[in-house]
Amino acid sequence: MPSEHPSAYSGSSGKSSLIQKWLILILTILIVFMAFKLLKRYYGQPDFRVRERADLTQTELRTIELFKESSPSVVHIRTVGLASPMDQFSMNPQTPSQGSGSGFIWDRKGHVVTNFHVIQKADEYSVTLADNTTWNAKLVGIAPSKDLAVLKIDAPRDQLKPIKIGYSGDLQVGQTVLAIGNPFGLDQTLTTGIISGLGREIISVTGRSIRNVIQTDAAINPGNSGGPLLDSSGRLIGVNTAIYSSSHVYAGIGYAVPVDLISRFVPQLIRFGFIQTPSLNFLGVDDFVIRKLKINQILPKDVSGVMVQSIMEGGAADLAGLKEIRIDDSGNLHLGDLIMQLDEIPITDANSLLDALEMHKVGDEVELVVLRNNKKIKLKARLQEWKNDQ
Repeated sequence: MPSEHPSAYSGSSGKSSLIQKWLILILTILIVFMAFKLLKRYYGQPDFRVRERADLTQTELRTIELFKESSPSVVHIRTVGLASPMDQFSMNPQTPSQGSGSGFIWDRKGHVVTNFHVIQKADEYSVTLADNTTWNAKLVGIAPSKDLAVLKIDAPRDQLKPIKIGYSGDLQVGQTVLAIGNPFGLDQTLTTGIISGLGREIISVTGRSIRNVIQTDAAINPGNSGGPLLDSSGRLIGVNTAIYSSSHVYAGIGYAVPVDLISRFVPQLIRFGFIQTPSLNFLGVDDFVIRKLKINQILPKDVSGVMVQSIMEGGAADLAGLKEIRIDDSGNLHLGDLIMQLDEIPITDANSLLDALEMHKVGDEVELVVLRNNKKIKLKARLQEWKNDQ
């Protein structure tokens, strides 16, 4: 019987396997080569060189132009807070608090507008202009209920470029807006977006409502406060004031105080240091008392307004014939007049009355609709300065 040679058998099998591998490799190369030829035919020679940047779009060019025009009007405000007294145990002085925010140049006299909360806890202020010069500033006026403040620097007129003032009464949701400021201390930062809402309401540090606030999705972060919100023409339409966020960082909703309010009050802050709000010169009942009177059916449930608690002698309310809360000789309690309307504006609470008064000036005559003994009557009143000495 012939002997078997396993080694010869294995060698023949290995040679066949090697030939198959070579055939597969050659076939793969051919397929890749043919694919490359087809791609080259349809798409041309691949170009791996770095291409030059394409021309900027008209929108980009316009945004760049607006930033160059408007940024010289925007300033960086730094504050130093009141130093705390020495710790009575360690006898170590506390480090003064420091803050940072934004603002904008109002006029060539050096007035700078910002938010009240930017300078609220400070006693020293400095303003850095777009040319990187820094100037000590003094506080000129504040309106905490509107979150507005005015500083003043003694910079040369040719270094001051006042911002262009716009109008906020005809704004529309969807308009393009630009915000310039110093978020997190980063100078001259631009963000863009749209007006995403109108007629919003935020609460000032005094608890007063600020109405007709602009809502925007332009990124606003800590440090943007006090900076301008601009329209697509580079005109001021609002002051960036607050964000809606649980983390205190931008979450897509920012708020700006409208420019119409700023244009009305900033001149008063420059002239008087405060808002000269016309007054009827009376003290009103707290709003929650009115709600209690309705619950107890002492007042009709369908009425709202501000009730006169006490009247200042010789004041506008006194001269107009308004009646205050009083007790007659028999010990009976008589409610004061409930002011329900001022001119054509419904009065629902103390805030709405103050808002209505702020639309007028001292000396204006207004018509009041009041509820007295469950009957509506009309009275005329001439507004006065607030008699804060009473």
